[in-house]
Amino acid sequence: MTSSQNKTVANKGDVEAYLNSVQNDVKRRDSFELLSLMTEITGNPAVMWGTSLVGFGTYHYKYASGREGDFFLTGFAPRKQSLTVYIMPGFSDYQDLLEKLGKHKHSKSCLYINKLDDIDKSVLKRLIKKSVKDMKSMYETD
Repeated sequence: MTSSQNKTVANKGDVEAYLNSVQNDVKRRDSFELLSLMTEITGNPAVMWGTSLVGFGTYHYKYASGREGDFFLTGFAPRKQSLTVYIMPGFSDYQDLLEKLGKHKHSKSCLYINKLDDIDKSVLKRLIKKSVKDMKSMYETD
C-alpha cells in the first residue's frame, strides 16, 4: 500500500448514538430509516467511517498509480443541508432510476435528499440495490 492513507476510515464509533445526536427530528428519523434499509440491502452491519459517515460493507480498490485502500459499498451521512447517500459507482448507469426518484440533487457519487418524504423510497431502494450489486461485480468486497 502507498504511504498516503485514506483520511476517512472505519472505526468503532457507535452508529446509533451518532444518529441519535442528529438535531433535526426529520433528518434523525430518516437516518434511522436509511440505517434499516441499507442493513437489509447489504446484509452488513452499519459502521462509522470517520466522524460522520455511516457505511455498509467494504470494497478494496487499487488505482493505476499504485494507491489502494478500502471504502464502504454504500452509506449515508445526515448533513446539515441534506441527507447524503453514497452511490459508489456514480450515476451514469442509473439515469432511469434518477428520473423516477423525485426531488434530489447529485454529484459524482453523492445523492442529496432533503427528506425521504420528497422521494419515492422504492426507487431509492432499487438504486441502492443496483449500486451495491454493481460494486460487488467490479471489486473485491466483503
